[in-house]
Amino acid sequence: MSHPKIVSGRSSIKFAESVAATLAIPLASVRIKNFADGEIWVKYDENIRGEDLFIIQSTMPPADNLLELLMLIDAAVRASAKRVTAVIPYFGYARQDRKDQPRVAITSKLVANLITKAGADRVIAMDLHAPQLQGFFDIPVDHLYASNTFVKYFKEEKIKQMIIASPDVGGTKMARSYAKRFDTDLIVIDKRRPAPNVAEVMNIIGNPAGKNVILIDDLIDTAGTFTNAAYALKEAGAKAIYGACTHAVLSGQAIRRIEESPLEVVIVSDTIPLRQKSQKIRVKSVAKVFAEAIKRTHEDRSISSLFDVEKG
Repeated sequence: MSHPKIVSGRSSIKFAESVAATLAIPLASVRIKNFADGEIWVKYDENIRGEDLFIIQSTMPPADNLLELLMLIDAAVRASAKRVTAVIPYFGYARQDRKDQPRVAITSKLVANLITKAGADRVIAMDLHAPQLQGFFDIPVDHLYASNTFVKYFKEEKIKQMIIASPDVGGTKMARSYAKRFDTDLIVIDKRRPAPNVAEVMNIIGNPAGKNVILIDDLIDTAGTFTNAAYALKEAGAKAIYGACTHAVLSGQAIRRIEESPLEVVIVSDTIPLRQKSQKIRVKSVAKVFAEAIKRTHEDRSISSLFDVEKG
C-alpha cells in the first residue's frame, strides 16, 4: 500500500516532523509565505493528485494559523487530492462552544463550518475542550487523547499516596478517567469565575490531606485556574502537587504563575510549541499517537483503541 502524504502548516512544523519521522516518511513539500502586507500565500511543490493527504496544523492564535489551514485545505482540494484530512493537534476557539451570554458568537461552530466548507473530508484532533464539539462538524472527527502518554509518565514516577484532582467541575470526566486508570480517588475544585480569565477557588470536594495530588486539565491558558487550584490543595494539606495538561497555551503571566506556585512539575504535550521554557514544565510528545492515527486512517483501519478515555 502507498504511504500517506503529510504536510505541515507553519504552526506545527516540528510536531509534523516528529509524526513523519515516526512513520518513516518525508513531509511533502509546500511553500508558505507572507506578502509585504501580511497576506498569506500557499503552494504545494509536488504533485498531490489522487493522494491521501494529511495537513497538520494547530489553530491557536494568531488567526493566521487557522487561515493558513483553510488555504492548505483549499489548495489540496483544487490540486485533486483524493482525501484531505485536517490534523489539528490543538483545536483553537474550542472554548467558544455555546451562547453563554447575549450577542456572542459560537466561534467553535463557525470554525468547524469553515474547515468543512474549505473541503476537508475528516478531522483528527486531540483532547477537545468539549467532546461534543465533534457534533459541530458535518464530517467525521477522530478524537484522540493524551492520557496514555501522561499515565505512562506518572506510573514510571511511582508516586505513592496518589490522588487525582480536577481544577474545575468541567474537567471532572477527564480527571475521573485518570482516577480509574490509577485506581485512586478524585478531587474536584468548585470555583466561580467573576470575569474571563479570572478564577476564584470556592470549595474542594474531596480530601487531599497527606496525599500527592496530580492536577489534570485539557489546557492551561493564563494558569490562573490551575495555580489557584494548586494553592487551594496545598492549603488543604496536600503533600506534593503535580500537573498535567494536554495543550500548553500559556499566555500572559502563565509561566511566572506556574513557577511561583506550589506545583512541583507540569507535564504538557507538544500539540502547541512552547514559546518559553521553564524548569517546572516538561514536554512529553504525542506525535506517536497521531502517527498511529494517520497510519490507521490511511489504511482504513479502526483507531478506536486510541480513544483512551473511559466513559462514565
